[in-house]
Amino acid sequence: MKLIYEKKQTEAYLLIFRVMETPHLDNTKPLKHLIYLKDDQLPLYESSTKNRVSIDILKKKIVLLLISDLDLAPDELTVLDQMYQEARQNPTRDESQYEVVWLLVVPNHRAIPWSHENQSKFEGIRNMMPWYSMFHPSLLDPAAIKYIKEVWHFNKKPLLVVMDPQGKIVNTNAFHMIWIWGSVAFPFTSMREEALWREETWRIELLADSIEPMIFNWIADGKYICLYGGEDLEWIRKFTKTAQTVARSAGIQLEMLYVGKSNPREKVRKNNDIIRAENLSHVLPDSTVIWFFWVRLESMLHSKLQHEKSFDHDPILREINVMLTYDGNDQGWAVICRGSNDWMRRANGDTVLTSLTNYKEWEDVARDRGFLPALNEHLEANQPPHHCNRLILPGTSGGVPERVVCAECGRSMEKFFLYRCCTD
Repeated sequence: MKLIYEKKQTEAYLLIFRVMETPHLDNTKPLKHLIYLKDDQLPLYESSTKNRVSIDILKKKIVLLLISDLDLAPDELTVLDQMYQEARQNPTRDESQYEVVWLLVVPNHRAIPWSHENQSKFEGIRNMMPWYSMFHPSLLDPAAIKYIKEVWHFNKKPLLVVMDPQGKIVNTNAFHMIWIWGSVAFPFTSMREEALWREETWRIELLADSIEPMIFNWIADGKYICLYGGEDLEWIRKFTKTAQTVARSAGIQLEMLYVGKSNPREKVRKNNDIIRAENLSHVLPDSTVIWFFWVRLESMLHSKLQHEKSFDHDPILREINVMLTYDGNDQGWAVICRGSNDWMRRANGDTVLTSLTNYKEWEDVARDRGFLPALNEHLEANQPPHHCNRLILPGTSGGVPERVVCAECGRSMEKFFLYRCCTD
């Protein structure tokens, strides 16, 4: 019996593989082979009506297949949920012409029984989602699960696979581009992703306007904008007070925004509260927005690397790498800009604090040549000795980059495995 079952699953897998690779007039056939092939029941669940529906409801539409297990963090759905709700409110727009379907991937139900606890959790997540989902995870055939894991490389981290109206897979993970550009990423293809990168430069709008709308006003008012991060509260106090003192002396308007760390634990939340209470700078409103700032940066890294960009020739990739390296080293750091084109050389916390503390040394140069050129020159002339850097990237569906370069010296970094529990 076991051999017969395994042979049937192999045949089913190869059939899915052939169907997914074959051109079609519409997406119905590949969706049915992937989700549920029989006609004996309606396999999809529509949360808004609480009704079961046919796969035919997706015919000739762009379909985003949200693939996950039961450990689906609400944060990971925030942007997709906002984008989908906005699309439903404006259904005639071109960028609203898509549907989302949640496919829950669970261990083989023949080997591991589906518990009441799992069913309750599944229904809770399903009813929270505004889009379509599987009516029950057992409808997803083991051969389809094998295809999802082996061809689309699903491994715990959620995927957002994009199928066009003809059933062709045009992106095996659109999460990166949605986190970076939101609905502008429509129709969510890899070609669209490349086109969006061709239009981008390293600018404050790319880095932070989606997480802090005030940045538009600061740019329009010609203000200097400082983003800074880290956990060390004493450094934060010294840095913000010193920077504001220097800004007054230099006669510039400076707005400062604390963006915390990529894993916004309790210490970052406490820092946020203290920074607000002591009026040290602006802060992001909550830990979800802090998480989103950093996940966008990580998404930019993976998006660039999956399009085979190199650290040697891509300035945006180099800048992303520097910021993620500072974050991974648990250091404070800062970057200052004015508008889209006038940028400070990024620096770790001690280095930038030292340069600002020694403002009198470059004050005359700042008056003659401008504040940021003078600060950059001083930072360049007073670089600390090179020390060991580390870059911590979460295990993501984007995979682990084969080559990452040191943010300071440009040499290839060694690769290690790190297992970390991130509770305080």
